[in-house]
Parts: sequence; C-alpha cells; structure tokens
Amino acid sequence: MSDCECEADTKRAGADPAYRRALWIVVILNVGFGLFELVGGFIAGSQALKADSLDFIGDGSITLVGLIALGWTAVARSRVALVQGIFLASLGLGVIGFAAWRAFHAAPPEAELMGVIGIAALVVNVSAALILARFRDQGDATSRAIWLFSRNDALANIAVIAAAALVAWTGQAWPDLVVAGVIALLFLHSAYDIIRDARRELAEHATRARA
Repeated sequence: MSDCECEADTKRAGADPAYRRALWIVVILNVGFGLFELVGGFIAGSQALKADSLDFIGDGSITLVGLIALGWTAVARSRVALVQGIFLASLGLGVIGFAAWRAFHAAPPEAELMGVIGIAALVVNVSAALILARFRDQGDATSRAIWLFSRNDALANIAVIAAAALVAWTGQAWPDLVVAGVIALLFLHSAYDIIRDARRELAEHATRARA
C-alpha cells in the first residue's frame, strides 16, 4: 500500500480468500435469519425481536457492502465505514423512537415463542462472531465495524432471552420494550466507535496525501 492509501486492499480482496468466504457466510446467516426473526417478531408481538431482526438485516447488508468494498481504495473503505456508522446510529434512533411509541400501546408478547427465537438467534450470532473473530484486529475500520455488528447481535440476543423470561414471569410488556431500548443503545455505542475510527482514518489519509 502506498503512503497516500490510494491502493486497494489486495491482501484482503485477493490473497485472503478465507476472509471473503467468512463474509459471505455472515451475510447469508444475518439476512436469512433476520427475515425469519422479523416474521417471528410480528407473530410473537415482540418489539425486542423486531429490533433484533432489523439488526440482523442491517448487519447482513452492511457486511455485504464491506465485502464489495474489499477491492476499493483505503480512503473509499474508510468512507464506507463512516456510512456504516451513520446507518447504525440512524437504526438505533429509529428503534428507540418506535419503542417509545409502543410504550403507549403495549401488550405482552408471547414469551415462549420470543424465548425460542432468541435462543436460535444467539446460536446464529455466536456462529457469525466466531467466524469473524480471527479477522477483527487484522484490518481497517470496515473490518472492525463488521466484527462489532456480530458481537452486538450476540449481546442483544442474550438480552432478548432474558426479556422473554421476565415477560413470562411478570406477564407485562415492559421487559420487551426495555430490551428493545437496550439493543438501540448498543447500536448507538457501536456507531460512535465506528464513526470515530473512520474519521480518524480519513484524517490520516488526508495527512499522508498532503505529505
């Protein structure tokens, strides 16, 4: 790679087919299960499941963009990471807003179905996180963003399972809404990290280009 960071990430795009395969697997897992979980969220009446399904679908879409961007220049990949962070922040704000609206029209979700889907989602997310784990510290902001998305999904699934147990115990909707809010906060926290890293990389690229 040149000092101006104007070359593509050829190591990742060409010489590291394992990383490309890992990304494709994660895309298929996330988008496929996200659609399944979204349907399950409507059937169970769970805002937490719906929020988590959006996270799955968003992660899969962003991972696909990251996969496409492997052959792009370093500057372009940093810009992609910046867009990924902004998208994740928007998703988090949207989930918070919808959960707040639902708080005034809340009905307890089907706890058993919610718990079963939450456990299945956790298995999918842990699998995705393990697939990506060995690559998380070997790339730029884009690869770190993809790793953070998978990690957050696994944490969110644990919260969904806990919420299902609380709904079953209390017979109330509030645990489901609280977890939806927690998932949204995870979105916002990771969005901040991704945007910070991408902005730092873009500043470094600009400094090197001027040198």
